[in-house]
Amino acid sequence: MNLVVRSALAGVVVLAGFAPVSSFAQDGSCTCATAYNGVNPIGSIGNVNGNVMVSQVAGYGPAQAGGALDFGSRVVVGAKGSASVNVGGCNLSVPANSTLDISRVENKICLNVLGSEHTAQTGNANTNNNTPLFIFGGMALGAGILAATADKDHGVSD
Repeated sequence: MNLVVRSALAGVVVLAGFAPVSSFAQDGSCTCATAYNGVNPIGSIGNVNGNVMVSQVAGYGPAQAGGALDFGSRVVVGAKGSASVNVGGCNLSVPANSTLDISRVENKICLNVLGSEHTAQTGNANTNNNTPLFIFGGMALGAGILAATADKDHGVSD
Protein backbone atom coordinates (compact mmCIF):
# COMPACT_ATOMS: atom_id res chain seq x y z
CA MET A 1 0.00 0.00 0.00
CA ASN A 2 1.57 3.31 -0.94
CA LEU A 3 2.14 6.16 1.48
CA VAL A 4 -0.60 8.44 0.07
CA VAL A 5 -3.34 5.81 0.41
CA ARG A 6 -2.23 4.89 3.95
CA SER A 7 -2.15 8.53 5.00
CA ALA A 8 -5.60 9.19 3.52
CA LEU A 9 -7.03 6.09 5.21
CA ALA A 10 -5.52 7.05 8.56
CA GLY A 11 -6.85 10.60 8.21
CA VAL A 12 -10.39 9.40 7.48
CA VAL A 13 -10.33 7.00 10.43
CA VAL A 14 -9.02 9.67 12.82
CA LEU A 15 -11.63 12.19 11.64
CA ALA A 16 -14.39 9.61 12.00
CA GLY A 17 -13.27 9.04 15.58
CA PHE A 18 -13.67 12.74 16.31
CA ALA A 19 -16.98 13.22 14.43
CA PRO A 20 -19.31 12.61 17.42
CA VAL A 21 -17.37 15.07 19.58
CA SER A 22 -18.79 18.14 17.85
CA SER A 23 -22.40 17.24 18.63
CA PHE A 24 -21.60 16.41 22.25
CA ALA A 25 -19.61 19.61 22.64
CA GLN A 26 -22.59 21.73 21.55
CA ASP A 27 -24.96 19.97 23.91
CA GLY A 28 -22.37 20.03 26.70
CA SER A 29 -22.08 23.82 26.50
CA CYS A 30 -25.74 24.28 27.49
CA THR A 31 -26.40 25.39 31.05
CA CYS A 32 -29.74 23.65 30.65
CA ALA A 33 -31.16 21.69 27.70
CA THR A 34 -34.77 20.68 27.24
CA ALA A 35 -36.82 19.06 24.47
CA TYR A 36 -38.37 21.29 21.80
CA ASN A 37 -42.03 20.43 21.29
CA GLY A 38 -42.66 22.70 18.29
CA VAL A 39 -44.57 25.38 20.21
CA ASN A 40 -43.65 29.06 19.86
CA PRO A 41 -42.88 31.05 21.90
CA ILE A 42 -40.71 28.49 23.66
CA GLY A 43 -40.68 30.17 27.06
CA SER A 44 -41.10 33.33 29.08
CA ILE A 45 -39.40 35.65 31.52
CA GLY A 46 -40.39 34.86 35.11
CA ASN A 47 -39.14 37.68 37.33
CA VAL A 48 -37.19 40.85 36.56
CA ASN A 49 -35.27 42.90 39.12
CA GLY A 50 -33.15 45.94 38.23
CA ASN A 51 -31.52 46.51 34.85
CA VAL A 52 -32.51 43.63 32.53
CA MET A 53 -32.73 43.85 28.73
CA VAL A 54 -34.00 41.26 26.25
CA SER A 55 -33.29 40.96 22.53
CA GLN A 56 -36.05 39.98 20.18
CA VAL A 57 -36.58 40.35 16.44
CA ALA A 58 -36.90 44.15 16.72
CA GLY A 59 -33.74 44.61 18.88
CA TYR A 60 -33.10 45.15 22.59
CA GLY A 61 -35.72 46.44 24.99
CA PRO A 62 -36.50 46.35 28.71
CA ALA A 63 -37.42 42.88 29.92
CA GLN A 64 -40.83 42.41 31.50
CA ALA A 65 -42.18 39.54 33.57
CA GLY A 66 -44.23 37.30 31.29
CA GLY A 67 -42.37 38.47 28.16
CA ALA A 68 -42.09 35.82 25.44
CA LEU A 69 -38.77 34.11 24.61
CA ASP A 70 -37.89 32.29 21.40
CA PHE A 71 -34.82 30.89 19.62
CA GLY A 72 -32.21 33.63 19.30
CA SER A 73 -33.47 35.53 22.35
CA ARG A 74 -30.82 36.97 24.64
CA VAL A 75 -31.41 38.20 28.18
CA VAL A 76 -28.74 40.65 29.41
CA VAL A 77 -28.64 41.44 33.13
CA GLY A 78 -26.83 44.54 34.43
CA ALA A 79 -24.69 45.01 37.53
CA LYS A 80 -27.59 45.41 39.97
CA GLY A 81 -30.14 43.17 38.31
CA SER A 82 -31.43 39.63 38.15
CA ALA A 83 -33.98 37.67 36.19
CA SER A 84 -35.52 34.24 35.94
CA VAL A 85 -36.68 32.43 32.81
CA ASN A 86 -38.93 29.44 32.23
CA VAL A 87 -38.28 27.47 29.04
CA GLY A 88 -39.60 23.92 28.74
CA GLY A 89 -38.21 21.92 31.65
CA CYS A 90 -35.62 24.60 32.48
CA ASN A 91 -36.15 27.19 35.19
CA LEU A 92 -33.04 29.37 35.25
CA SER A 93 -31.92 32.25 37.42
CA VAL A 94 -29.85 34.80 35.51
CA PRO A 95 -27.69 36.73 38.01
CA ALA A 96 -26.15 40.20 37.80
CA ASN A 97 -23.52 40.84 35.09
CA SER A 98 -24.51 37.84 32.97
CA THR A 99 -26.18 36.94 29.69
CA LEU A 100 -28.58 34.14 28.78
CA ASP A 101 -28.56 32.91 25.17
CA ILE A 102 -31.28 30.64 23.77
CA SER A 103 -30.47 28.46 20.77
CA ARG A 104 -31.52 25.21 19.14
CA VAL A 105 -29.24 22.15 19.11
CA GLU A 106 -30.80 19.39 17.03
CA ASN A 107 -34.27 18.90 18.56
CA LYS A 108 -33.43 20.50 21.90
CA ILE A 109 -33.62 23.99 23.32
CA CYS A 110 -30.22 25.07 24.66
CA LEU A 111 -30.06 27.74 27.36
CA ASN A 112 -26.58 29.02 28.10
CA VAL A 113 -25.77 31.49 30.89
CA LEU A 114 -22.51 33.36 30.38
CA GLY A 115 -20.88 35.53 33.00
CA SER A 116 -21.55 35.20 36.72
CA GLU A 117 -22.34 31.95 38.46
CA HIS A 118 -25.73 30.48 37.62
CA THR A 119 -28.23 27.98 38.93
CA ALA A 120 -30.44 25.62 36.97
CA GLN A 121 -33.21 23.22 37.87
CA THR A 122 -34.46 20.56 35.51
CA GLY A 123 -36.75 17.61 35.87
CA ASN A 124 -34.32 15.23 34.13
CA ALA A 125 -30.74 16.48 34.26
CA ASN A 126 -28.25 14.46 32.21
CA THR A 127 -24.84 14.59 33.86
CA ASN A 128 -23.14 11.98 31.65
CA ASN A 129 -20.48 13.60 29.48
CA ASN A 130 -18.72 11.10 27.21
CA THR A 131 -16.64 13.65 25.27
CA PRO A 132 -13.26 12.62 26.79
CA LEU A 133 -14.08 8.96 26.06
CA PHE A 134 -14.75 9.74 22.38
CA ILE A 135 -11.57 11.83 22.08
CA PHE A 136 -9.43 9.09 23.60
CA GLY A 137 -11.15 6.41 21.51
CA GLY A 138 -10.58 8.36 18.29
CA MET A 139 -6.92 8.88 19.11
CA ALA A 140 -6.43 5.21 20.02
CA LEU A 141 -8.17 4.03 16.86
CA GLY A 142 -6.07 6.37 14.70
CA ALA A 143 -2.85 5.22 16.35
CA GLY A 144 -3.86 1.57 15.87
CA ILE A 145 -4.56 2.08 12.15
CA LEU A 146 -1.25 3.88 11.68
CA ALA A 147 0.62 1.11 13.49
CA ALA A 148 -1.13 -1.62 11.52
CA THR A 149 -0.46 0.00 8.16
CA ALA A 150 3.15 0.99 8.87
CA ASP A 151 5.64 -0.33 6.30
CA LYS A 152 8.31 -1.94 8.48
CA ASP A 153 10.43 -3.05 5.51
CA HIS A 154 11.12 0.46 4.21
CA GLY A 155 12.36 2.75 6.95
CA VAL A 156 12.95 6.46 6.52
CA SER A 157 16.74 6.08 6.39
CA ASP A 158 16.72 3.37 3.67
